[in-house]
Amino acid sequence: MSKILELKNVSIKYKSNKKEVLAADNISFSVEQGQSVGIVGESGSGKSTLAMGILRLLPENTSELTGEILFKGQDITKLSDEEFNALRWVELSVVFQKAMNTLSPIHKIGEQFLDIYRVHDTTSSNEEIFKNINEMLKLVNLNERVLKLYPHELSGGMLQRVSIALGLMHKPSLIVLDESTTALDVVTQGQILDEIKKLEQTLKMTRIMITHDMAVVASSCENVIVLYAGRLMEFGKVKDVIKNPKHPYTVGLLNSYPTLRGEKNNLKGIEGTLPDLSKRFAGCIFADRCPHSSEKCFKAVPKQKTLEDGRIISCYLYE
Repeated sequence: MSKILELKNVSIKYKSNKKEVLAADNISFSVEQGQSVGIVGESGSGKSTLAMGILRLLPENTSELTGEILFKGQDITKLSDEEFNALRWVELSVVFQKAMNTLSPIHKIGEQFLDIYRVHDTTSSNEEIFKNINEMLKLVNLNERVLKLYPHELSGGMLQRVSIALGLMHKPSLIVLDESTTALDVVTQGQILDEIKKLEQTLKMTRIMITHDMAVVASSCENVIVLYAGRLMEFGKVKDVIKNPKHPYTVGLLNSYPTLRGEKNNLKGIEGTLPDLSKRFAGCIFADRCPHSSEKCFKAVPKQKTLEDGRIISCYLYE
């Protein structure tokens, strides 16, 4: 299986006149073709920032990205806007959290599909385009009648399915779903996750799912990346990380979620608060909140280590 995406020492800063905020710090990982990867962590951990960096959607004047982002072996940070726009939506696409905010309220759904399709395909006839659009709608369990409706005439679940269909319109190799099911009720969320998993098999695509919900990752992803304050804590197979978490932060994160099966335990929050990312930390950024921290944890950042089961972890407990 070949690597479709590889990040090498990626750091992202947000800059203002008064300070710089390091939202992602020296992150490295790779995603294989056809894999589904969940990125989890509490609010402020850098999940969406990392995704926007991969998609080159960060604000140009107030952000800075360093490192390499290889997509199919090509460093997309070095591409011109014109070269990257040729990849966008065709090879790389995204589905955002709030579908209503990504759709025009004054145009019918069909008009919006056609406009977006035409940006990347100027030769196909309208008949051919709507044939492809109708196929996408069927894949996400929508009737073609929605093309004649305005966004406000659709439910939240239908809008989210429309957004997913838009993201899949050109059958991209990699799709990023940024909290795309968060605002939905549990039943609708489950239905959409089932549809997404079926689509992966049908279209043979690779998926990165950003969420704060471990249950979503457990039920729909093969691999999971755990971020904290812009740093990678743990990366491995979902079945390994959730059943046997190694990093103290992953343990704390899982202990704060209720379980529907097995022994019922009291929920435990992680003591302390997120650090100020405008300040620089010499050691492990989780050291202040970690129950296992020692003196060396505050002096130097632990190096990423690969364990026997293949997972990657940044913690002195495993050096």
